[in-house]
Amino acid sequence: MPPYTIVYFPVQGRCEAMRMLLADQGQSWKEEVVAMQSWLQGPLKASCLYGQLPKFQDGDLTLYQSNAILRHLGRTLGLYGKDQQEAALVDMVNDGVEDLRCKYVSLIYTNYEAGKEDYVKALPQHLKPFETLLSQNKGGQAFIVGDQISFADYNLLDLLRIHQVLAPSCLDSFPLLSAYVARLNSRPKLKAFLASPGAHEPAHQRQWETVRACGTLCARQGAACSSLSPGPIKLPREKQ
Repeated sequence: MPPYTIVYFPVQGRCEAMRMLLADQGQSWKEEVVAMQSWLQGPLKASCLYGQLPKFQDGDLTLYQSNAILRHLGRTLGLYGKDQQEAALVDMVNDGVEDLRCKYVSLIYTNYEAGKEDYVKALPQHLKPFETLLSQNKGGQAFIVGDQISFADYNLLDLLRIHQVLAPSCLDSFPLLSAYVARLNSRPKLKAFLASPGAHEPAHQRQWETVRACGTLCARQGAACSSLSPGPIKLPREKQ
């Protein structure tokens, strides 16, 4: 039986970075997909520590909060930098990713139609710090920190990929970030995962509308899926 279990809604949302991490690191996991109707019935929500998903199980350890889960996997799988200085930089990058993700979430679920144009115009100033960090690390030819991949790389990659769906040309003025995305997308195990039925293809307009509606409903019900990001519905699967 796979050692890891992800309990989440049938969207990429807060879990795609950890899925990419696990796949790229050759780890197996299973998914328990929570239908919205089931979530709104209440018992599962009441059983979750913060009344939120994702829920992550590593053997007897149960974790909530997506960034705590990523940090746990980073420590467990050696994806947290080679020393304390690199670990601090990895944390800094991950916090920067979270800041931009929250801006993205706010746009998608509260102000998409009216706010998209302004959001896309402002996006370069939010992407520039990541381009700068890449330029300071081996001329942008490696990872975001150091010479080995970290959990922050997977989180940043997921963030950049969903922004490429929102604004396909958003990385055109950032050559290092553009090459970084292409380089990580080409890692053999990650490439295989991204091409598999379990990964999310770029969303079409209908899917954007569906997921935004889902997020709005969750917000009204006090659910924590305001962090969902667009992608087709993903069926339950178990990695072998």
